[in-house]
Amino acid sequence: MQTAVAGRRRFAAAVERYLVLVSDPRSGTVAPSGDGAREQEAPDERLNRELIELLNELRVALPGAQVLFAFLLTVPFSDRFQDLTGSQRAFYFAAFVGTTIATGLFMAPTAYHRIRFREGDKERMLRTSNRFAIVGIGFLALSVTMAVVLTADLLFGLATAAMIGLVTFAFLVWVWFAIPVARKVRDEDGRA
Repeated sequence: MQTAVAGRRRFAAAVERYLVLVSDPRSGTVAPSGDGAREQEAPDERLNRELIELLNELRVALPGAQVLFAFLLTVPFSDRFQDLTGSQRAFYFAAFVGTTIATGLFMAPTAYHRIRFREGDKERMLRTSNRFAIVGIGFLALSVTMAVVLTADLLFGLATAAMIGLVTFAFLVWVWFAIPVARKVRDEDGRA
């Protein structure tokens, strides 16, 4: 029991640190090994590299959110949309709103950068943008799950759709969040 509680505490601490960038003052002045940083890398160089890495990651996530958003925009204009039940419309709307939020969060770092360009705010911009990206991934996971539930409900009924939705959500949480956070916990335990 005590080991389980200690494990949960370490996992929760890792999740909190997961939302903090390497260049955050709480992480120290030297980047941990394995993030691609060179020991001679200056703080400004690391900030620039981290910004480029973040923007490259968003270039992968944003098109997926935009494709789902575009598809969801067309659904109400199809002939079968009128046949949806109230719960199916709720799943559709949840997926639509979640995808809208995810898209907004994935695009927020670009707007932030453009508005604060050359104002010496890169560290704060990276911290904020990192959080936007992580929360955006969470909303995308929810939206994909809702879209899968709606599709499965139309094909197989609500009971099967609920089961498929739970499996889908668990899978996305596992691959997008649990694996990296668990690895972070293992890495930190290895250093302690």
